[in-house]
Amino acid sequence: MIEKIKEIFRNKWVVFGIVTFCYLLWIIWLWDFWLLIGVPIIYDIYISRKVNWTFWKKRGQKKSAVIEWVDALVFAVVAATLIRLFFIEAFTIPTSSMEKTLDVGDYLFVSKVSFGPKIPNTPLSFPFAHHTLPLTENTPSYVEWIKWDYKRLAGLSKIKNDDIVVFNFPEGDTVILEMQEQSYYSVLRQFAQQLEENQRQNGQQAKPQSAYLQNARELIKERFHITVRPVDKRENYIKRCVAIPGDKLEVIHGNVFINGKEEKMWDGMQYKYKVVTDSSAINPKTLEKLNIAKDDIHFSGNIYDLPLSAETADKIKHLPNVKSVTRRESSKGEYEDYIFPHSPTYSWNEDNFGPLEIPKKSTTVQLTLKNLPIYERVINQYEGNALVVKDSTILINGQKATSYTFKMDYYFMMGDNRHNSADSRFWGFVPEDHIVGKASFVWLSLDKDQSFLSKIRWSRMFRFIN
Repeated sequence: MIEKIKEIFRNKWVVFGIVTFCYLLWIIWLWDFWLLIGVPIIYDIYISRKVNWTFWKKRGQKKSAVIEWVDALVFAVVAATLIRLFFIEAFTIPTSSMEKTLDVGDYLFVSKVSFGPKIPNTPLSFPFAHHTLPLTENTPSYVEWIKWDYKRLAGLSKIKNDDIVVFNFPEGDTVILEMQEQSYYSVLRQFAQQLEENQRQNGQQAKPQSAYLQNARELIKERFHITVRPVDKRENYIKRCVAIPGDKLEVIHGNVFINGKEEKMWDGMQYKYKVVTDSSAINPKTLEKLNIAKDDIHFSGNIYDLPLSAETADKIKHLPNVKSVTRRESSKGEYEDYIFPHSPTYSWNEDNFGPLEIPKKSTTVQLTLKNLPIYERVINQYEGNALVVKDSTILINGQKATSYTFKMDYYFMMGDNRHNSADSRFWGFVPEDHIVGKASFVWLSLDKDQSFLSKIRWSRMFRFIN
């Protein structure tokens, strides 16, 4: 029986039929029928054999060890590239924004078929590199000779509230190479504020905010090296999707409300706490047993500033030398200029934010000078319109605009470590064309505070992500 099956698969027509069938299914999934040009190539590879597609070896020659290695390498690169592009990709947790749901040092797989893989905007790039070539600091790993518009293939599901999502950083379009860990726009606002402050101290008359921002752009351009990256080459971020298109979001005293209903408190969700002791220090071993990373321990004298879950905070409260444990909170109405939409009109902060409705594709919003800061980046950056304000009139592509209809869906992402997460509260909405995939499975976890085999967090390995 086995020999008969082997004999069947030795038949070149059978192999050609199977490969062609799989290739046609792939074309249907991509919905790009220009790729039918590949069918004659498959026919030639398996049937007519007119062209030597494996140019690194001659037909009929005996395979040497080198040729076998080249064959294996080519197959591995092609197969891994296709898997990474359309199905699943490895990802590492670099920051503590999702602790304790995902810890620094967790290695996980991101499913691209969950929400549907997106076709790369820049298809010509070095295999397995993101935006920078290996062994270099700033050399791009891609060229933009070919640029493809946004297109997403059919997926298994749509993004739901509370899904943990990997996405391209929305503010990562412009990058200061000397300060890649910071958002260009955050640095821009800091420079503009400093210019305004300097002018006030010199007794000079204040200018419009737009003038300070323009001066700050020029100053940053003079001092640093700036690069612009396409959507698919921006930094990858991972957060929890707390609100989907059409949702109304509000953060009240640090608690998230979606459409008036309070969000579920996830196991291990953390906030920053002020811990006051009786002048003696908390034993570092005690903090280690409570799974508090060394980088998260900040203190001055007898006052500690620690990210804690409610459960951990209760345990610390019962330590003999602890006098008080209080959750940090910015007061309602306290304006923080680094919080989206970065306008004094909206006195929002990390703990008291909104209400804010998440843009939904094909819905229309009325535009005013008051709410323009909320939608400005959506209109001009994400959806490619020319937006200006002239004599208190909003112009989109040169035409007066009193409303705007969204072309894409948008999402609001937040980290589970609520006071240690640069998320949508800081830079706004995540467009659908920035979505990479769904965090699915942790296959390895390493604790950088430990050494040798102690680094391995065995309890976190081989588990699905909720």
